[in-house]
Amino acid sequence: MKLRITAFILIAALSLGIAPIETFAKKKKEKKVEKNEATNRLRITDARRQLGGEWNIELVNKKVVRTPERAYLYLYFSRKNQVFACTGCNTTNGTFTLKGNDIKFKELSSTELSCSGTAVEEEINDALRAVEGFYVTRVNDVDFLHLTGKHGAALLVLRRQNFDFLAGPWMVKSVNGNSVNGKDVKLVIDMDQLTVNASSGCNIINGVVTIDHTKDFAVEFGDLKASLDNCPPADVDMQVLIALEETMYCRKKNDNETELLDRDNNVVLVLRRISTKQLK
Repeated sequence: MKLRITAFILIAALSLGIAPIETFAKKKKEKKVEKNEATNRLRITDARRQLGGEWNIELVNKKVVRTPERAYLYLYFSRKNQVFACTGCNTTNGTFTLKGNDIKFKELSSTELSCSGTAVEEEINDALRAVEGFYVTRVNDVDFLHLTGKHGAALLVLRRQNFDFLAGPWMVKSVNGNSVNGKDVKLVIDMDQLTVNASSGCNIINGVVTIDHTKDFAVEFGDLKASLDNCPPADVDMQVLIALEETMYCRKKNDNETELLDRDNNVVLVLRRISTKQLK
């Protein structure tokens, strides 16, 4: 009896043009998402610089992108107004123009390799051709690029981890949980040039930074070279060098401190932010 009454109410609601509860809930959720996006929108001051680099393709026409091979799909913006996209198996190249928050992709051409998942590739390329604008939101140090169509709806949503919190000059606060007392070890991490430089006042360590966009805040310090001069106490310098080699992830602890973690998420280094004047 209850089932019949429920069905009758639903039919009556539809006949009167009243949307079901699920529709109202969906619209309410969409409005909440829109409100959050508006709150988290970033101010675009230099579009070419802020868009530059690699973005992971997350959504196409509000659908999660899925490929049979779980390929890493991305869009890359160069500083010379060129765009490159990996759409699963094939790649797409072209150019783009910027004017304020307007963006258009032109001269798009794709390779024609025969592989599975081409429907997704076609959908991505069709969406790129229809893009007319963009905006960027940030949530928990992750940036989301929304490429919008003629009426402002997001055709593509792309994701990029924001490593700004890792860039700059640092003082090593602790190594493997042990405080660094009486030892002035400083690091400079350059996320534009992807380099790391460390100095203890005697020894110098240089290396390169590698980002793995397929994992959350995965970072590695490689090709590390140390002068390893005979400076007491050299053991701290060696500990810092080994900790950098073991680093697999980074995590923002607060505005002044960042943690570097190994593959098992153990904290190997705690860094405290300093000013450029303190580097001297």
